[in-house]
Amino acid sequence: MRTRTRNTAVALSAVAVLLAGCSGSGSEPTAAPESSAGPEASSPASVAGPVPAGLEAFYNQTLQWESCDRYNTDGSELGDSVECAMVTVPLDYADPAGTTIEVAISRTRAGGEKIGSILMNPGGPGSSGLYLATQADGTAVADRFDRVGFDPRGIGASEPEVRCLTSEEVDEERREPDVDVSPEGIAATEAEHRDYAAQCVDRTGADVLEHVGTREVVRDMDVIRAVLGDEKLTYVGYSYGTRIGTAYAEEFPSNVRAMVLDGALDPDQSPVDEAVAQGAAFQTAFDQFAADCAQTDTCPLGTDPARAVAQFRSLVDPLIDQPAETTDPRGLSYDDAITGAQQALYSQQLWRLLRAGLNELRDGRGDTLLRLADTYSGRLEDGSYTNIDDAFNAVRCVDGPPTTDRAAADEADARFRAAAPYLDDGRATGNAPLDLCAFWPVPNTSDPHIVDVEGLPTLVVVSTTNDPATPYQAGVELAAQLRGNLVTYDGTQHTVAFSGVGCIDDPLVNYLVDLVPPGDGLRC
Repeated sequence: MRTRTRNTAVALSAVAVLLAGCSGSGSEPTAAPESSAGPEASSPASVAGPVPAGLEAFYNQTLQWESCDRYNTDGSELGDSVECAMVTVPLDYADPAGTTIEVAISRTRAGGEKIGSILMNPGGPGSSGLYLATQADGTAVADRFDRVGFDPRGIGASEPEVRCLTSEEVDEERREPDVDVSPEGIAATEAEHRDYAAQCVDRTGADVLEHVGTREVVRDMDVIRAVLGDEKLTYVGYSYGTRIGTAYAEEFPSNVRAMVLDGALDPDQSPVDEAVAQGAAFQTAFDQFAADCAQTDTCPLGTDPARAVAQFRSLVDPLIDQPAETTDPRGLSYDDAITGAQQALYSQQLWRLLRAGLNELRDGRGDTLLRLADTYSGRLEDGSYTNIDDAFNAVRCVDGPPTTDRAAADEADARFRAAAPYLDDGRATGNAPLDLCAFWPVPNTSDPHIVDVEGLPTLVVVSTTNDPATPYQAGVELAAQLRGNLVTYDGTQHTVAFSGVGCIDDPLVNYLVDLVPPGDGLRC
């Protein structure tokens, strides 16, 4: 689950919790798809599973598989073994005869005797999932399943894309520290929110923004399941992808074969509570980084972990007034220094880069932290951006209720600062700006709630004890609500499934292939 880190108030607004192209509103009506096969087409002989009334043309459509070259929006090298296609779906499922849009999918064919397809999503929201067609290489999952990734509607190669800012405007936004919570500063921040929302409407269309939430994504997933020829869905979702999987299980419980949900979100948690819990989890990751760093001879935070927060703030706070020099003419802004640090806290494998980046910053340079921030923000080598941040904002603002009460926003800011002191710039006034979603041009289409679904098979939830982006307890809660198996990984990283940890991967492979759950309480 992504998090944004502008200041503590804005960081709160961006949690729910790692392409340039033409934007469009999707407002021109197009015809529903036809089911005529071509030379590169593939389609089930007859549609698999139930078909909702009025959606027959979508569920029976033929896919035209092709090279993935034109689908590459984020610089990922998919390789010759991966093929891609567009799936046509209604913009509004309540009006299937109206506007249609395209959802991009990728596929690597099963290497052996095929069970079916396995659909995968990396989360975000806003991340392209096409690269997941190569996930779980070298396992029985790759032998027995067509592995299928997808870009949810509005994201990546799917069309139309959600696009609010130009690349130049994103660069400009990243230069602004946004730490002023005086009355004038709050008014300026909220004016920026209003302008951003208006740009999203102008460049994407209110009709598209209204229909990019999880509510619609799960309907798209069921169309994908059917056109791939699978009677039931087998799914692996990471981070926000667990929210997609959970919502699908609620909407289509009888269509579920198996699900692995790794890095879970608690469906009953409010956006504010989710943000505060995530802030506390990132603080834990920072403290563990600081303790590890203190064991080295060149730790920029010193040898006393108890002073690490103060040392970190002494390095980043001067950037509020003056960016650090970098080889890139942009320099390292305060916002980018915080974002770069956040990116590195997602995994212990990146701690060495954070240590190097903070050492550079101590010496007055910011190249490493800028590269980390670019990675997080989706900036490509040519200076263009993927639409990950714009899509993130669009999805989160329709997926949860906005905070419009100023007292509640002020309280949320105070709670977040207390939970994550390394992100506290020390400039609190007791007041905070309202979140971007308070100014969003379309209403939210989902709300927090307890999941209670009958008729599901045993689902598997994987939760990492010190996951900074999706705290461990959220996995505990989700597994309980789904009455599924909880698998615990002792570590400090964001998600773990199919990352090469045998004690996790082996039981997950057995579950997905043979439908043998690992058993509730597995821990390693």
